Amino acid sequence: MSRLRVVGPGEGRSGDLGAITVDFKIWGDDNGGELAIVEHEFPPGALVPPHIHSREDEHSIVTSGVIGFRSEDREVVLGAGGYITKPRGEAHAMWNAGSEPARMIEVISPAGFEMFFKAVVDMVEAGDPDPERGAALAAEHGLEFVDRPWLADVVRRFGLHA
Repeated sequence: MSRLRVVGPGEGRSGDLGAITVDFKIWGDDNGGELAIVEHEFPPGALVPPHIHSREDEHSIVTSGVIGFRSEDREVVLGAGGYITKPRGEAHAMWNAGSEPARMIEVISPAGFEMFFKAVVDMVEAGDPDPERGAALAAEHGLEFVDRPWLADVVRRFGLHA
């Protein structure tokens, strides 16, 4: 059962995921697991490499700056006000496509993947950057990082940190 959840501007836990940040806004526990909402900031040059979600779809809304998205053979760069759905089972990547910081809201459906973000933030805050633990966390949450031949071209064209 859903319960009232109010998160004011600037409220909610925030943390570092490595290349990008995460601000937790709505947790799955707030609404019976239907969805979770987080916000991400992408500094210039930031890249989230290709990965596949097996359990959830992600719906993104760019709120500032420009963010590039690649899902298999489709690529788009969206500015503030742009929306995109990244379906489960499809390899996708995201990056800051501009020279200024960019932000987006991420709606995760169904909820659950926000707990992966929480676990990564906890690792970073504890100073525990163990890649094996990170890989195990990804697997626990149905996330697989994959190699795609188009990644090198995206990195080159947008001057990203691979």
